[in-house]
Amino acid sequence: MKSWYVAETQPRAEAKALWHLERQGFAAYLPQYRRRRRHARRTDWVRAPLFPRYLFVEIDVARAAWRAIRSTVGVARLVCNGEIPAPVPAGVVEDIRGREGADGLVAMPPSFRRGEKVRIVGGAFADQVGLFECATDEERVILLLDLLGRRMRIAVPIDAVASYA
Repeated sequence: MKSWYVAETQPRAEAKALWHLERQGFAAYLPQYRRRRRHARRTDWVRAPLFPRYLFVEIDVARAAWRAIRSTVGVARLVCNGEIPAPVPAGVVEDIRGREGADGLVAMPPSFRRGEKVRIVGGAFADQVGLFECATDEERVILLLDLLGRRMRIAVPIDAVASYA
């Protein structure tokens, strides 16, 4: 029975590993998202791996010659429990694919608009209400909070912010 497994790639070799795995007949999946890149006073949007250095490979461990994956160009190793590859929990890859848009890119939370009220659900500022300002590439968001009688800008992890309802 086929299941999804995780292959660790060499640094910045996700696309190369994907190509070589597919060329060998393996079903592989590299989820990507749209990321803002800044370089030399220029900002543009690029496709980037959702999980840098990792991709998913669908194999039947009992039947497939999965050990060949370890020597595939661009692949560093398969994530294993001992000698046997560790399967990804059922539904995880399907959930990620379900979040893909028509362009093949995974939609990334948050989907807050600038100036929208949000509530912090974890960390030192838990239960504080602030205004969403922007998201950064480092999986953090910038919020404006009213603290000590003045408006202050703070950065918090994306998963520590929820809609204010």
